[in-house]
Amino acid sequence: MSIWSRLGDFVSRVSGTAFSGVIEALRTVFEGDPALRRKVAFSIAMIALSAKMAKADGIVTQDEVRAFQQIFSVPAEQVRNVARLYDLAKEDIAGFESYAARMAALFNEDADRAEVLEDILDGLFHIAKADGFVHEREVGFLRRTAEIFAFGEREFERILARHTLATGANPYQVLGVSTSASLDEVRRRYRTLVLQNHPDRLIARGMPEEFIAIATRRLAAINVAFEAIEQTLARV
Repeated sequence: MSIWSRLGDFVSRVSGTAFSGVIEALRTVFEGDPALRRKVAFSIAMIALSAKMAKADGIVTQDEVRAFQQIFSVPAEQVRNVARLYDLAKEDIAGFESYAARMAALFNEDADRAEVLEDILDGLFHIAKADGFVHEREVGFLRRTAEIFAFGEREFERILARHTLATGANPYQVLGVSTSASLDEVRRRYRTLVLQNHPDRLIARGMPEEFIAIATRRLAAINVAFEAIEQTLARV
């Protein structure tokens, strides 16, 4: 049974109309299968937080819908269940901060919790910039979400720079190195990031196969940033 079939089965068993019921049920329904629980939790986190981000932004564009579909290739027979989750999250009176905290808590027992939460942020950025750029309200939403996920300001700026490199972001921020770093230091950091963000690592974390497209773009931004710094330092 595919992840989407399991998700659909899960949604059909959840009673009530509040998304909080979905979150609480997730803690127990997949208790005996942590790997499956992780995949379902990631998918639900992305659905719920993208819905909250759309509400904060005030509008859902077709570009954002297509961006969501690039991350999740939902079978036709499961679209209704995904739409139900999305609508429950969007209409729930609970604020996005409460949602972000609950989603983060779903991964508290995972050794690579920080990496999974950064994957979620990357997915949200992918959706936010689908219309060409990240709007100010979306940046505010993502910044606060990152804070709840326990990312510091510097870490958030690194992630933000990765998604805004094409519009003039600092390549040093993308790699998370000081502007005074030597080429050897930059190269070591670059190699570490390439290893950390290899698509195989995301698959091992239980990400959906479609999410590999996000990993590929992440690596592309890291490569572009390194090449820009390398060219600059080579001229010094």
